[in-house]
Amino acid sequence: MVPRRCFDGKAWRLWALVCLVVVMLLPVLTARAEDGPPDIPSMRFVVVRSNAPGCEPNCPEWISADGTIAAGTPALLKRTLKALKGRQLPVVVNSPGGNVDAALALGRMIRKNKLDVAVGVTVFSGCQPEIENCKDNKGKSADYFGIVHDDGAMCNSACPLMFSGGVRRVIGDFGYLGVHQITTTYHREKLLYRTTYRIVNGEKKIISTKVVSRKNAGSYKTYEMSRAVEKTLSAYLREMGIGDGVLEIMKATPASEIRQIPLDAMLTMKLVTSRDAVDLLTTASLCGLGQPATNCREIAGPANKTTPSAALKPMTAVPVQPDAAKAGGDMRFVVVRGSNPLCNPDCPEWISAEGPITGQTPQKLRQLLATLGNWRLPIVISSRGGDLSSALAMGRLIHERKLDIAVARTDFVDCDPGVWNCLATEGAYAGLSIDAGAECDSACALVVAGGARRLVGPRARLSLYPMGQKLVIKAYFDEMAIGPALFAAVVRRSAEEQLDPDMMRRVGLTTGPQSVDALTGSTICKTVAKPDNCRGLPAANAQADAPARL
Repeated sequence: MVPRRCFDGKAWRLWALVCLVVVMLLPVLTARAEDGPPDIPSMRFVVVRSNAPGCEPNCPEWISADGTIAAGTPALLKRTLKALKGRQLPVVVNSPGGNVDAALALGRMIRKNKLDVAVGVTVFSGCQPEIENCKDNKGKSADYFGIVHDDGAMCNSACPLMFSGGVRRVIGDFGYLGVHQITTTYHREKLLYRTTYRIVNGEKKIISTKVVSRKNAGSYKTYEMSRAVEKTLSAYLREMGIGDGVLEIMKATPASEIRQIPLDAMLTMKLVTSRDAVDLLTTASLCGLGQPATNCREIAGPANKTTPSAALKPMTAVPVQPDAAKAGGDMRFVVVRGSNPLCNPDCPEWISAEGPITGQTPQKLRQLLATLGNWRLPIVISSRGGDLSSALAMGRLIHERKLDIAVARTDFVDCDPGVWNCLATEGAYAGLSIDAGAECDSACALVVAGGARRLVGPRARLSLYPMGQKLVIKAYFDEMAIGPALFAAVVRRSAEEQLDPDMMRRVGLTTGPQSVDALTGSTICKTVAKPDNCRGLPAANAQADAPARL
């Protein structure tokens, strides 16, 4: 451009336009493993109401936060909280990580609203959030219903930063929380500027600067935390009351890996506030107390005629679907009360578990245990085995609850839960436990290994055969405090083989020579120190039931 010159007698000015090319670096912080699941959608938030049996009309609710943390995720949470109009619901998160800045914003938003956070997976019933225009729950008390468990739940990479914002922060033994180095992605942009300036008395005076065009100039990543990023994260964690140990583990773990933080270490670092799991915030028993938790919502109406006292019963008298086990489906769990008239009015009760172990079995067991609250019942199991991972999850759940287990089958009296219109009485079906003809094969033996007391009577069958994932099974036996002899017995087998009672006691699979009667026999409730699974019925009910059971 030809400059324009003006003279005033004392000074001269030179007007000019120049074009400048500048390459700008725009850093974006992420904390996600490079080999993480690429197809996990962005995090979505939905309010879920528990559909655990017996909780209506007053059930716990929570915010399900599932997916990858993206730049726009904080805006979605803000919209969800605004719709709740001040209701404080716990956040149940399951995420592989994502954008660090967004995770920090989420954590601050959670802390500002004084919300609790737990790592868990929400299993939906009816409407699924990913289905558009879902009308399955239309006209009901909530848009979404479900239950929560921590088996397989994760909070990795940037997710622990979001998790740190919770007032109460719980994860449990079966969830996974892992961290690693921050990945900083620098996006390069080629900017073309037009600058107008003038020269007055030999000095350049800029009049204006305007961007003419933008072009992508590529990007690159760094996998080590800069001092600026470290300072930002350290200040945030201190703000949330979290110890420095979390940041040190992040810095020491390569971006291509994920390092799980043990629960004891998380307690020391104050990353978690207790050893509790997600049940602390979502179990149905929260709403049956004298002072229900803040996330309980009572809904009155024709569809909810259950009284608060009825909601406290361990099981509701509802029809049970036909026997899925006999149909080749999933394991069936029902609460059973001993039917021997000699035990009335105080009879033992137990959980009957019969059928194959599938991917859904741990969820069903967790759901039933949630309805029982702190009431501990032994498990009477008969199964040909099934899914290995599910068996490990069941064993861990049984171990966590300190439940006893015995291999036996349940014979139902008068009312078989396999009949669709057969109702339980006082929350339990009447029956007898018998070890003759009971079997527990392959993966079922891993479930038994989780019991506090583990009994296999002389007429019951338990068999083992070589299974895959030997290191996983060995670690599981160590976790259950069972000696290495059992693992050695498993790997030595070339085919399925039944274990005799002496062999099972010798390798530590069983804790004694007793049969199922030690847990469910009609006389155990007459001892001075009654077992936990003894429950008395009102005298009128006991007298009325006795003739029918004869």
